[in-house]
Amino acid sequence: MKKIGFLSFGHWSPSQGSQTRSAGDTLLQSIDLAVAAEELGADGAYFRVHHFARQLASPFPLLAAVGARTSRIEIGTGVIDMRYENPLYMAEDAGAADLISGGRLQLGLSRGSPEQVVDGWRYFGYEPAEGESDADMGRRHAEVLMGVLAGRGFAEPNPRPMFPNPPGLLRIEPHSEGLRDRIWWGSASNATAVWAAKQGMNLQSSTLKEDESGEPFHVQQARQIRLYREAWKDAGHTRSPRVSVSRSIFALMDDQDRAFFGRGKDSDQIGVIDNMRAVFGRSYAAEPDRLVEELRGDEAIAEADTLLLTVPNQLGVAYNAHLIEAILRHVAPALGWR
Repeated sequence: MKKIGFLSFGHWSPSQGSQTRSAGDTLLQSIDLAVAAEELGADGAYFRVHHFARQLASPFPLLAAVGARTSRIEIGTGVIDMRYENPLYMAEDAGAADLISGGRLQLGLSRGSPEQVVDGWRYFGYEPAEGESDADMGRRHAEVLMGVLAGRGFAEPNPRPMFPNPPGLLRIEPHSEGLRDRIWWGSASNATAVWAAKQGMNLQSSTLKEDESGEPFHVQQARQIRLYREAWKDAGHTRSPRVSVSRSIFALMDDQDRAFFGRGKDSDQIGVIDNMRAVFGRSYAAEPDRLVEELRGDEAIAEADTLLLTVPNQLGVAYNAHLIEAILRHVAPALGWR
């Protein structure tokens, strides 16, 4: 059994054929797609965050709106670039969104990836400390956030406050109990997966990974997940961790599906991203029976408990709901995921 959700980058473009021609279109359709996915029986609605781009950027208004319009589906990010974030302000926003949703927030974080502008985090007012890299800064911001989300008081109260205070040091409000256990780390390497396990974060692994052995993507990713679980056990955490992988998977149900995605066999690709040699995982597109057989061989999906389906959001809500439904009804049961 697996939790199955969707992951949207929230692209928008005024180009011909796009169903999301403005930022408003993308935001409103993202809410509608989450509602549709919940009605279809999907388990999660996740959104990527990119700054300075025609994509989703400020996640918490969207997450709060999705939380208010739905009742069961998990809502999350995959991922937020922590180089751009004020951890305390983020804790307030995350706590509010989680409370609005009734405790359904799954917050995916990361040290970041190449962005639209050079050192974009500098425009947001952040600089690495002396001796730090920008990646170190992102991880430091994440550690501060996790400490704040634990809910312990740390701020000295004003002896003459405007409003009455509870006794002792004050914490960030609103505080949402349990959110600290629903923080995920987006990892592209074995080492950062082990780091995330030691920190007590769930693991998100996407469709790219540092090429550390030259093996197929899904084999390397499966090893990364196993190393993460071993490190989690060694760290002595008391709860069970969660692991998600994301994939582009399309069941070809009709001529429209074949026109969009039936372009032949896909394969892993090798490239360089942020000065790192990376292996990019293949996409899957086939008729349901063949798709089931291909997916049986994906070792990383087998290791994970959560699968996020990347969606082409510019094709509109109705078509993306069709793509999600095809996987839930015609593929997932045959693989024992449902």
